[in-house]
Amino acid sequence: MNNEKILKKKIQQYLLMPLALTVLLVGMVIVLYVHDKKSGAIAAAAVFIFVVCEIIFFIVMKAAIMPVVFRFALEQGQIQKELLKELDIPYALLDTDGKILWGNAKFIEEIGVGSKKRIRKNIATFFPAVDAEALSSEEMQMDLEYNDRVYRALLRRIDFSEALVDSDEDAMVDHQADAMITLYLYDETELRVYKKENEDQKLVAGLLYIDNYDEVMENTEEVRHSLVEALVDRRINMYLSTIDAIGKKLEKDKYFFVFRQQYLPQLRETKFAILDEVKSINVGNEIPVTLSIGVGAGTDSFAQAYERARTAIGLALGRGGDQAVVKYGDKTTYFGGKSAGTEKSATVKARVKAQAFQELLTSKDSVIIMAHKRPDADAFGSAVGVYRLVKTLNKKAYIVVNEVTSAIRPIISGFMGNSVYGDDMIINSEQAISRVTPNTLVVVTDVNKPSMTECEELLSLAKSIVVFDHHRQSDEVIENATLSYIEPYASSACEMIAEILQYIEGKVKLRPIEADAMYAGIVIDTDNFLTKTGVRTFDAASYLRRSGADVVRVRKMFRSDMYTYRQLAEGVINSEIYMEHFAISTVDPKESDAPTVVAAKVANDLLNIEGIRASFVTTEKDGTVYMSARSVDDVNVQIIMEKMGGGGHANIAGAQFTNSTNELVLIQLKTLLDEMYREGDI
Repeated sequence: MNNEKILKKKIQQYLLMPLALTVLLVGMVIVLYVHDKKSGAIAAAAVFIFVVCEIIFFIVMKAAIMPVVFRFALEQGQIQKELLKELDIPYALLDTDGKILWGNAKFIEEIGVGSKKRIRKNIATFFPAVDAEALSSEEMQMDLEYNDRVYRALLRRIDFSEALVDSDEDAMVDHQADAMITLYLYDETELRVYKKENEDQKLVAGLLYIDNYDEVMENTEEVRHSLVEALVDRRINMYLSTIDAIGKKLEKDKYFFVFRQQYLPQLRETKFAILDEVKSINVGNEIPVTLSIGVGAGTDSFAQAYERARTAIGLALGRGGDQAVVKYGDKTTYFGGKSAGTEKSATVKARVKAQAFQELLTSKDSVIIMAHKRPDADAFGSAVGVYRLVKTLNKKAYIVVNEVTSAIRPIISGFMGNSVYGDDMIINSEQAISRVTPNTLVVVTDVNKPSMTECEELLSLAKSIVVFDHHRQSDEVIENATLSYIEPYASSACEMIAEILQYIEGKVKLRPIEADAMYAGIVIDTDNFLTKTGVRTFDAASYLRRSGADVVRVRKMFRSDMYTYRQLAEGVINSEIYMEHFAISTVDPKESDAPTVVAAKVANDLLNIEGIRASFVTTEKDGTVYMSARSVDDVNVQIIMEKMGGGGHANIAGAQFTNSTNELVLIQLKTLLDEMYREGDI
């Protein structure tokens, strides 16, 4: 309609232009009349005749030209309308409420309405996904499905202020409004099929390791070794054949395989059943065989898929084995990991790490040691062990502690103010940052998540980083670590440091107070040698006892006062038995600056109840909810806590929740337990 007005105005201007120029002629007549009246009179008569003829011409030609022009415009509009109507792309006009005002032939054909019928339904009748938000947007693209077809829809909003009227019986619009929505549908059904086929044909790289090959063979009669190995090979090869994979045995306990990506959903759905199938092999082997699987997918480059598989197998091993890790692009998924794993009796790894750590220390001027926030006995004890090692090599050493809670106060009090150690043994984050130089080494103990360290900024400032931890790895890791020793089979970080100290050239001599600190870390993390305790744990404890650790002194350090003991009793009394095998409770130690310690003790005590497979205890402090999880059976609380944003070990784990409450966290826990029980994960 606006174009029509503009055209009409332009034509009128064209026809009236001679009349406008007549003013110039009149001026010339006046000038001529002043010089020569006779000539002026003749010129005036001529101009008068010209004006009269022009007016007559304007009136006559306007009536003749305008119908021709408008007829041409209408013909052009009709052509455009017919082109739009016969457009091979489904196209429709909607009002702002989503009602279909008009659709071309292709649109009518796609939604299955008779070609002669006018559609009077709302677009949501055919495409429910087109909601109010989509209709109110200026422009939006979205995927729609209808009659087993997949469309890429484009919606555009057109604003106007006047009614659009067409007298034709197939009128596009007979509606007055302020806006209209255009809808284009691009059929991408076949394109999606081809894309999926292309994705399905991509090769996926996989690595499969036998976690405990040496341990299994050591505990199996020699005449049965070949039988165990043959059965494991057969189970693995049969499993790989179900996904049409090509497998190659690289070493006695390592396999490499490739398969098409179309089988990856099958592996996910069955949760890598080979993990349980291999564990069921029993031909005289006292220890069940466990596997670790790493799969790399989601890339066009096979070399990159292999690198992702290597990263995935590293995560699986770092988390204790007996699980599969799929790294698809930036997303990492975990399967299995139900068992606590088999303790590795070999000490070769500890000796190699100790020698590498000693060589690294010789080239450094100073060492800054830190653990996780709100450190516990294991965190501080392991830091003390590293401190003594560094000082033995005549290097400067500092331990970062920002908050001294009741969890470490009995231990740390012997070091603070002690003239033997000086005032700079224990520093805060600001002091640590000021002491960083290009030749400073940062050692992280009892944690492998950067966000949980005492001072995360140190990790970006230091050029050399060493990590010692016994917790299972997650997606969040300390990157660019010069040396990383993560042993999930270890009971505590103190156990790991005690092993390393024994392999350092030029023996490290622990002082009794230092041996007490490390021994306390093992005692607390193992719940007095009841949880996650192996041969190596007792070897480390024996070394610390020989170094001067006193069991009585350590026990006195962690005796509870009457208030805390009452809190422990209330936590047990107020507990709830959920699903017959899970104990859930909440503690509220208002006067305690280390509420997690109280929660952990309650969780440990609840495991003494017959029939309880796992316990979960929450406590709230400064707007953060802390959960301690413990298990004594085959329930892997680390997997449960990981799904809730935490982590830990198979039998000892925890999680933190900001901006939440005990009630909300427990509801989330119960929902997760129900879901995992239905899926057979617990």
